[in-house]
Amino acid sequence: MNHGVAITPLDAAAILIVLAAALGYINHRFLHLPQSVGLTVMGAVASLIVIGIDRVLPASTIGDDTLAFITGIDFQATLMDGMLSFLLFAGALHVDWTEMRRGRWPILVLSTIGVVISTVIVGGGFFALTHALGLDVPLMWCLVFGALISPTDPVAVMGVLKRAQVGPTLQATVAGESLFNDGVGVVVFSILLATAISNESFSVMHGLELFAVEAGGGALLGLVTGWVAFRAMRSIDEYNVEVMISLAVVMGGYALARQLHISGPVAMAVAGLLIGNHGVAHAMSDTTRDYLIKFWSLIDEILNAVLFLLIGLVVVTIPFDVRLIIVGLVSIPLVLAARAIAVLLPLTAMRPFLNLGSLAPPILIWGGLRGGISIALVLGLPDGLSRSVELTATYIVVLFAVIAQGGTIAWLIERLRPGAAVNTDHSEEPAAPIA
Repeated sequence: MNHGVAITPLDAAAILIVLAAALGYINHRFLHLPQSVGLTVMGAVASLIVIGIDRVLPASTIGDDTLAFITGIDFQATLMDGMLSFLLFAGALHVDWTEMRRGRWPILVLSTIGVVISTVIVGGGFFALTHALGLDVPLMWCLVFGALISPTDPVAVMGVLKRAQVGPTLQATVAGESLFNDGVGVVVFSILLATAISNESFSVMHGLELFAVEAGGGALLGLVTGWVAFRAMRSIDEYNVEVMISLAVVMGGYALARQLHISGPVAMAVAGLLIGNHGVAHAMSDTTRDYLIKFWSLIDEILNAVLFLLIGLVVVTIPFDVRLIIVGLVSIPLVLAARAIAVLLPLTAMRPFLNLGSLAPPILIWGGLRGGISIALVLGLPDGLSRSVELTATYIVVLFAVIAQGGTIAWLIERLRPGAAVNTDHSEEPAAPIA
């Protein structure tokens, strides 16, 4: 990355894929960490080494070049308008709709009311914390932080849940929340961000109206595009064309959602559920089913590898300030406490109607990892004090979630259920979360 040499999108993609492949090989060959943990840690270490080289060798420009490369990536466009649609569709393909229907009420409540509860608690706590340290972040911007850090993605624990013989309804609830939590969180974030930027007073009714239009419109679009794809797949038997149809649903459907100003993430989750259940069962031959599932599994693995490498590299963009580091560290228990309240209140209220078992609360709380969606949203914030504070806090919370929570969820389940057959071989851990 020499000065004066423009880095094209193709160059950036090539650099990231090569780094992900090289570091992924090193991790699998020598470190044997879960892929999400290994790539995030090695990306962060590589960033720190680059910073250290510039400190030791003042004439070095490696740090500036790396920073220019990372800041030159439009994270919000890359993830929100690109990777997220593929990741959500791929994840939805593997969710059992029958079991998900049994856990539909916890999924609905946790991915809507739960997100709002978490947003309010984190936003209020963040406001008190930043003002106590002399960082005057306005309340609305603190709520923006609450919204961007509230979406969780427990998909990474799904493989562990299956090996631990956790009930299928709980598995489907965890997977279902992971799909819709992201879409709802992005909608809430967009509404609060628009209010913060405009400096207008927040209207609850207007916010609810926007939420209903974006989330409801996204669900409807997902049903329509999924149904059209299902009918097309059922009328032919050619795996190449049918895989292309699924690809068209993701790319075309997400682009259409953007033009209609409705939620693309929600649309892709619904379309993936329809094709992954009704389509796989009634519209595909065994050969097509095998190709389709393997194609989307590969896409999921590649994008997750790049995503978590990027999370590790983001450290070079964080300004060094002791107060910011303190805010980030204190945000970890704040976010976990908000997640606990947002999970325990709904589950307690629904216990007379549906009891998911004693494992549900700890799995949903500790398995509620924050990931790439939070990073992408915070990097898309406008420059200023609020962005610096929220970027640092987000990165520290995400790093803790990926390494500490993601790396210990199998151990936690094993401790809670001593007889469960949990495979703790980290080299076989599933791909990292999205969000």
